[in-house]
Formats: sequence, structure tokens, C-alpha cells
Amino acid sequence: MKRIFDVTVSAVLLLVLSPVILVVAFLIRQKLGSPVIFKQERPGLQGKLFNLYKFRSMTDARDANGELLPDDVRLTAFGKLLRKTSLDELPQLFNVLKGDISLVGPRPLLKEYLPLYTEEQARRHDVKPGITGWAQVNGRNAISWEEKFRLDVWYVEHRSFGLDLKILYLTAMKVVRSEDINQAGHVTISKFQGPSRNTRASL
Repeated sequence: MKRIFDVTVSAVLLLVLSPVILVVAFLIRQKLGSPVIFKQERPGLQGKLFNLYKFRSMTDARDANGELLPDDVRLTAFGKLLRKTSLDELPQLFNVLKGDISLVGPRPLLKEYLPLYTEEQARRHDVKPGITGWAQVNGRNAISWEEKFRLDVWYVEHRSFGLDLKILYLTAMKVVRSEDINQAGHVTISKFQGPSRNTRASL
């Protein structure tokens, strides 16, 4: 049932939002350059890697040594707008059609995090990742990594079609109200370094 819902909704959204997608792609090409689509390997169900698609939101600005500058420096005002409105996430509807991800589920994070998870945190990969999830409507980048993973595992344990509809509704309301899903204006977050000392002590 969830797969049928995912395919139906993502197909309809791609059709309805196709003018928006084309305009956003054109503006990104003009303001940020190419490629318009950012592609990166992320772990999905059971940690299997797939290519995640997003609209580009940062420049390729580099330092004197040719190294990319920090994310918060390369993220322009236009890029921040794309993230705040979640327009940068639209290409992930193609990932949903392909079956890589679902509309709702724990967000697919960097593959370099895989060996850093505790056994409990790794349970977030027991389900397909999603475009939005329980952690996204309960703080996103404004909460700690440990809290995010706790919310992800809670979703895994309590997932249902009704809960998915609730998460989609809450996500839609935040977008309609132009409310930053980050809740604190956070557009980037520091990388996950592994469980904190306090977290290890409590496990």
C-alpha cells in the first residue's frame, strides 16, 4: 500500500509541479551554474547505496589551494531560499519513483556515517529513507544528532500509513506557511562524529 501511494503521489506531484521544476532549474543554472542537479551516494534500506538527487544550492567557490570553501560560505541567499522552501528536494521525487526512497522515512544521510552508528541508531536503515520524516517535522537541524536518531528509530517502531499521512500534512503546513522546517534558521549542520560520550554512557 505504501509503495502504491508513493508512486501515485510522486507521479502526480511531478506532473503538477513540472512548471515549478523547470523554472527552478533555469534559475539555478543562471545563478549557481551547472550542474543543476546535485547527485550523491547515500545509504538506503539496509544500508544499500543509491544516488540521491537534489537541486544544487551551493556554489563551487574554492580557496587558493583549490579546496572547496565551507558549506555556509558557498550557500548563497538563493540557495538558502531553496532549502527553506524545500524546493531543492523536488528531484527526489524521481528517487521515489525508482524505489530508492519513500515519501516518508528517516532522511538518507552520508555513507561515511554508517560505521559510526550505534546498533540502536543503525535501526533507522530498517526502513526506506524518505524525503521527509518524523525528525524533519520535529526540529530537523535545530536538534542534536542523538535526538534525530531517537526520532528516526521511534518512527521505525511506530510506522503506519496514518503516521505517514500526519508527517506529510505537517510538512505541507510548514511549506505553505513559509515556516523554516529547521525551526531555528539552521541551513547546515556539523557532521556526525559518532555517539557522544554521554550517549555512549547511557547505552
